[in-house]
Amino acid sequence: MSLPTLEAIHNGELVRLRDIELDEVAALRRMFALPGLREWWGAQDPDDDSEILNDGCAFAIEIDGVLAGWLGFDEELDPQYKFASLDIMLAPGYHGRGLGPAALRLAIGWLIDERGHRRFTIDPAADNARAIAAYVDIGFRPVGLLREYELTPDGTYRDGLLMDLLASEIRPPSGL
Repeated sequence: MSLPTLEAIHNGELVRLRDIELDEVAALRRMFALPGLREWWGAQDPDDDSEILNDGCAFAIEIDGVLAGWLGFDEELDPQYKFASLDIMLAPGYHGRGLGPAALRLAIGWLIDERGHRRFTIDPAADNARAIAAYVDIGFRPVGLLREYELTPDGTYRDGLLMDLLASEIRPPSGL
């Protein structure tokens, strides 16, 4: 699937979501390995581009023309249960400025308008307070604890927090 280019200005910075170029996969893989991210994501297989390309359901995040991260989504298309799940990674230099939530709002808006979704989920590590605060800022609510949800880079399991959001609950960026 070819994704549209989506963009918005957030605090004077241009946030753009667009297709991932094949020559950017290695750069994204290196981003996932940066301190501040690798603790949450673990090692990416250097010979498997499929995680990053996510079957064409992933955007490159650009901030002011610079590749700054990745946003992936999956869709349940059965009309009885239709929803989209999201995941996001933003390079540490872009943290704390509202840019991750801005990117998520863009993707969610597109998933509502073009793909017909009304419910969204996201599942950060339960101890990733920074990510959880960013998701709450958009309007996501905790649904439940996913015990021993994911295997960590050190070989132990950690809990995940399942969060969801209805289209009617999206909050505008702080200060608007």
